Amino acid sequence: MTEDTQTNYWKPAALILALILVFVGIRAVAGGAAQFGAAPGSADMQALAQEVIPEEGVTLPIRWGDIGARMVEAGVIDGEALQNLYAGRGGMSDDTKALLSADYQKQVVMTRDNAGELLNLLWAFGLGNANPILQDTTEMMNPDYGGAGNFASTGGWTLAKGGPMGHYGAHSFVTLTPEQQARVNSASSNIYRPCCGNSTHFPDCNHGMAMLGLLELMAANGVSEDEMYKVALQVNSYWFPDTYLTIAQYLASEGTDWEDADPKAVLGYEYSSAAGYQRIMSLVTKPAQVGGGGSCGA
Repeated sequence: MTEDTQTNYWKPAALILALILVFVGIRAVAGGAAQFGAAPGSADMQALAQEVIPEEGVTLPIRWGDIGARMVEAGVIDGEALQNLYAGRGGMSDDTKALLSADYQKQVVMTRDNAGELLNLLWAFGLGNANPILQDTTEMMNPDYGGAGNFASTGGWTLAKGGPMGHYGAHSFVTLTPEQQARVNSASSNIYRPCCGNSTHFPDCNHGMAMLGLLELMAANGVSEDEMYKVALQVNSYWFPDTYLTIAQYLASEGTDWEDADPKAVLGYEYSSAAGYQRIMSLVTKPAQVGGGGSCGA
């Protein structure tokens, strides 16, 4: 089976998943990343986890500013609905509230605790920000899929005022130069996620749409393509900890330490797609389990 055939296999599945999400409702949006449980048992696994998903978090090379407030004002995010959703789950963190309501000038740091919240903010940004990848490609706009509104990344975002497709690529929160857009096009085509077989260039689930948003923000802040891969791997690791701890185990068995791994290669189809990760799992004696990973339903 070729890579193209494998990739196409996953595209109809995204449509089915999106329909499920619409029936499930907004409860699916609250989580987003792994619910980290107890630390892995062995000292070696604890050390590996600290490398792959460090407790202190990772700093994202972006400037957030008033983007959150602008998304709320535009209705991409219904701020009250989002806060009400988290109120039933222990509450939204104060820092995430600040990302929504103020001119945020601090560094944005992703941690094990806030990875799900940042996933949802980046998902909303990727969905709402005008970008050629949403409008001018044969992937999201392919008529064979019944329009762009039937995907998990679109129909699954139920916390917008007026419905998600009223905001789909409709707002100029960040405008990229042609050179910046070229970097996003290239990087998004090479970054996969283990929940499906599609690259970020086809952002048909929440993780893909959130990663697209992050790539746009990094490009706007002058981040090189090589650095984009490094940050994307760090972020994917928080969103899918079991996946990347298992990949780190596999690489170690092949003589490559995690810090020496090529981020672009690890994010590629052979490792980070659903099919690629299944192959890696089959080669690892005891795949990592730290409490699960993020689903396409957030």
